[in-house]
Amino acid sequence: MNDTGLLDSIVIGAGQAGLSASFHLQRLGIQHLVLDADRTPGGAWQHRWDALTMRDVHGVAELPDSRPPARTLERANTAIPHYFTEYEQEHDLPVIRPVHVDRVQNDAQDRETLSITAAEGSWRSRTLINATGTWSQPFVPRYPGMETFAGEQLHTVAYPGPEHFIGKRTLVVGGGASAVQFLGAIAPLTETIWTTRSEPVWRTDDFTPEAGAASVALVEQRVAAGLPPQSVVSVTGLMLREQEREAERLGAYRARRPMFARVEPDGVRWADGTFERVDVILWATGFRPAIAHLAPLHLRSAAGGIQLDRDGRGTTAVADARVQLVGYGPSASTIGANRAGRAAAAGVRRYLLQAAQAA
Repeated sequence: MNDTGLLDSIVIGAGQAGLSASFHLQRLGIQHLVLDADRTPGGAWQHRWDALTMRDVHGVAELPDSRPPARTLERANTAIPHYFTEYEQEHDLPVIRPVHVDRVQNDAQDRETLSITAAEGSWRSRTLINATGTWSQPFVPRYPGMETFAGEQLHTVAYPGPEHFIGKRTLVVGGGASAVQFLGAIAPLTETIWTTRSEPVWRTDDFTPEAGAASVALVEQRVAAGLPPQSVVSVTGLMLREQEREAERLGAYRARRPMFARVEPDGVRWADGTFERVDVILWATGFRPAIAHLAPLHLRSAAGGIQLDRDGRGTTAVADARVQLVGYGPSASTIGANRAGRAAAAGVRRYLLQAAQAA
């Protein structure tokens, strides 16, 4: 792929946020391309485990001017990629794949222009919408002795489905929604132990729109302060779905333990010195934003995160108005990603108009 000249905008990532941003850019008549690292449409959904059905997911918001897949027993890793494929084709979105962007920096000849480089080619653009999400950056905390463990260690990204764990004493690590869902699927099939860094916070009231807005506001406060974002789920509290009630009856959630002190070849050693034999450690410990390629732009604040405009509710990077972030912080959900896509396209248009007026 060769340099295609100067574009008005580049979108990196073709998941929910990236497709939404592209739709709105196209509607505004802004010349752009979408660079996607995957070989086929579907974003992170195409990499999720086979056992995850559309009934199990929290809900997939419809992309702009479309209807989402029904909540059936169809596998999410086929239903949503099919949905995204049709959407790209129907709206003739300018997606190029696979493109693995490894660096975004100021152009050597014009520091007002962004240079986007990848193994597959290079592009120049006036603005950028980053929609790379988190799936490619799984997080596993470091504990002494991890490298000595003789059993299996799996992260959410490599979850093979519940049947894989039959007959294997499984330690589930993490205090988020994924850990709760894994326990719900695995506990009826084999012996499980649950460990978290802090006491889980369960939500006992209804999750109303007002409660959701309050939770998102907490994430927005962190982003507004330039802190690394937390997931929206981390501040909403945990809730059990109907499919997790059998695990609840078996006591899978009551037996939660504080974090272990170290890993040993056959299990883990608790802080009180006692030993727990386990065959599998399942790290449901979340993800980090995939933003290493943005490092040359120096967008991070002293607090370690990328500060966004409008008290954390916008998408424009405070350190560089050419850059929009979607699927980051408060927009890291399918509903939030759609809203952020629209806001990012508006931010791109605003920057282009201001730049034209200043020229």
